[in-house]
Amino acid sequence: MGQIIKFPAQAARLGYRRVKNRRKSVENPDQLDLFPAPRAQILYFSQELAPFEQALLWDEQGDARAIELYARAIEAQDCVADAYCNLGIIHSQKGDTAKAFDCFTTSLKDDPRHLEAHYNLGNLYFELNDFRLAQTHYELAAAIDPSFANLYFNLGLVRAINNDLLAAISALTKYQELVPADEAQNASELLGNLKGLLAANRNNVLS
Repeated sequence: MGQIIKFPAQAARLGYRRVKNRRKSVENPDQLDLFPAPRAQILYFSQELAPFEQALLWDEQGDARAIELYARAIEAQDCVADAYCNLGIIHSQKGDTAKAFDCFTTSLKDDPRHLEAHYNLGNLYFELNDFRLAQTHYELAAAIDPSFANLYFNLGLVRAINNDLLAAISALTKYQELVPADEAQNASELLGNLKGLLAANRNNVLS
């Protein structure tokens, strides 16, 4: 009989991560912005901005024209893997899974060690309930950047779904080590459930 794992309400998969200018810090897409800056109605591009940076400005404003600008960046060979990765997020948010998959995999063709592409592709597979491939891409992302906290949360979820309890506990514990105490609470109930289930399994074996 399969094991029943109780997933608390807060144990929802953490979302996609857009590639930012690598000289800048990356925002946490799951963090609520309590004091959002007012959105500009008109963006004026500096002549000094590279094509990818221009596309990113539109993307951050939620402007659909970002798709065209990322395509221009790709044509100009400016941050090609990054542009494809961000295009994949846009297509996934629009519900176009095929285009999103193509963008993420093309990003990886250009840069096989592209962190965000592996992580986002893992999220896409997660949405498609292909938890084996989701786990593979989260693990590849972890090998590239062991300090990226969100991937460990999602990795813990897929490992739990795949009934690899010890590995799930390890991933969620790593997540808690990397995030502030208030965010670490997101994994506490699920960790408690997994540890309880693991203990029950051990008792059943001993008895």
